[in-house]
Amino acid sequence: MARRRALGNHRPPAQPDRVIAARHALLYAAQFFAFGVMLPFLPAVLAARGLDAAEVAAVLAAGSAVRLVAGPLGGRAADATGAPRAVIALTALGAALAACGFALAAGFAWLMTVYVVVSAAMAPVTPLTDSIVVAAARTGRFDYGRVRAWGSIAFIAAALLGGQAVERIGPEGAVALIALGLFATAGAAILIPSGERVARRARASFAAPLRIPAFRWLLLASALMSASHAFYYAFGTLHWQAAGLSAGVIGALWATGVLAEIALFLWGRGVVARLGPIRLTLIAAAGGAIRWGATAFTADPALLFPLQVLHAATFGAQHLATMTILARVVPPETAGTAQTVHASLGPGLATGVVTLLCGPLYASVGGLGFLAMAALCAAAVPASLALGTALARRHQ
Repeated sequence: MARRRALGNHRPPAQPDRVIAARHALLYAAQFFAFGVMLPFLPAVLAARGLDAAEVAAVLAAGSAVRLVAGPLGGRAADATGAPRAVIALTALGAALAACGFALAAGFAWLMTVYVVVSAAMAPVTPLTDSIVVAAARTGRFDYGRVRAWGSIAFIAAALLGGQAVERIGPEGAVALIALGLFATAGAAILIPSGERVARRARASFAAPLRIPAFRWLLLASALMSASHAFYYAFGTLHWQAAGLSAGVIGALWATGVLAEIALFLWGRGVVARLGPIRLTLIAAAGGAIRWGATAFTADPALLFPLQVLHAATFGAQHLATMTILARVVPPETAGTAQTVHASLGPGLATGVVTLLCGPLYASVGGLGFLAMAALCAAAVPASLALGTALARRHQ
């Protein structure tokens, strides 16, 4: 019996830290590869299938709307089953199979159906990945930022490869790459180590995270900072084109922002530990006020390139702070629900609403619309200070 107990307690040797980190990085890289093709080239795919501009906008808006609901549902399923890896693998696989429909479907109704299914399936993937990676990083076996950076690196690589594929093959090339990235995401999820088991809380509701004061303030701060990018994402390129900047310069400006983000993730180890998440959110808010306020008044590349470096603050610093705070205030058994509720009700909902408002804003004032984004960042300052107070009270 003693021998059986000894054999029963035997565990395989732990995997090296670099292997653990590489598998988590692969999961980020696979999904952001799909996003890196989908975001810039899906409108072209839809247009090539016969949709006009209004129909393309309607399809994309429908996908955004369904993600607000599907994300928390996926997070709740992960917490209720205690199997976030399985949820990621199954939803990514479903999204990959549905994405193949872009190569077959034609007409507004069918294309909207395909995109709604893809969006619903993919909605919980990134938030649940964040939840898994943050939990694993807390063991000290790897740095979260360096692992997350591979998602941004894959995004840039996919955008470049997608452009070549569309140019040489047509929209079908983009569809193939999107499906490839989603299939790879499903496979990468299976390779993730199971990690520590946490108690299931099947009765916990979607409102459970909202009962935490610090979570509510984080939701507001994240919503304001994420929504402040809406004007840039929707009309930055159009504004710079109207100002006479070439496509090459505009592409370099976008790449500069993402590269600054990657640099923070790769070489910013210890930044959170030294500054703390609240200082990071304040840096993000201040950086956004400067970035968008100055961008409203200039189209000079000599000024725009340094301003684009502030993307490391407006997105990168805020993201690192958010992941740190969620890990501190949310119980492990509801981590999936909290991540997906945050992604939907914070950045997702706010960015969608502000993007709709940016259309008439750009039509009326042009590039001065960036001032509204600066105002959102300024509003994030008191929200961040209130978040700091909530965290201090929770610690006490």
